[in-house]
Amino acid sequence: MRRVSRTVPAPKDLGIEVIGIREGADVEIDLRLEAVMEGVLVTGTARGPVQGECVRCLEPVEYEFEADFQELYAYPESEPVAGRTPVAPEEEDEEALRLEGDLFDLEPVLRDAVVLELPLQPVCREDCPGLCPDCGARLADDPDHQHNEAVDPRWAALQEFAVASPDTGPDAGGAGEYDDSGASRADENQEK
Repeated sequence: MRRVSRTVPAPKDLGIEVIGIREGADVEIDLRLEAVMEGVLVTGTARGPVQGECVRCLEPVEYEFEADFQELYAYPESEPVAGRTPVAPEEEDEEALRLEGDLFDLEPVLRDAVVLELPLQPVCREDCPGLCPDCGARLADDPDHQHNEAVDPRWAALQEFAVASPDTGPDAGGAGEYDDSGASRADENQEK
């Protein structure tokens, strides 16, 4: 058994769209390597700075992240273990990780461990109220934020009548008034 500690730059796309470890950021990895019958059992912990955006208010989210992982890297020519049924080479798991000489590729294991532990919808705080749906103001900055009562779009045209000026109102020569010839002004307006 050996213990190994390394600080390595984060690979590209170590995360999801809204949160992850920035490419090139320092990731600290502590590993325990154990020789077992089938290969080398790698147990480890990865720590790194996570950056993203709150999905409610779009404020930056940053914290130190830690993920644990464990994976078996099989010897290139490993034989079946006693008590197990032998498996034909074409039936072996194609995704099984194998040692390449004295080396093993830790990136896929690290990527799986980090991505599976990241929150799908990160928030800056658990009770984040988000943004105002009308104007986009951050509600955490102004908890008493309000707008006038919203008008149903189907009634918005009627609102124009309520704010009409006195000379365009119903008593200022609108429908129902007649001129000297007896013709209705409404009829006249309709012809226009």
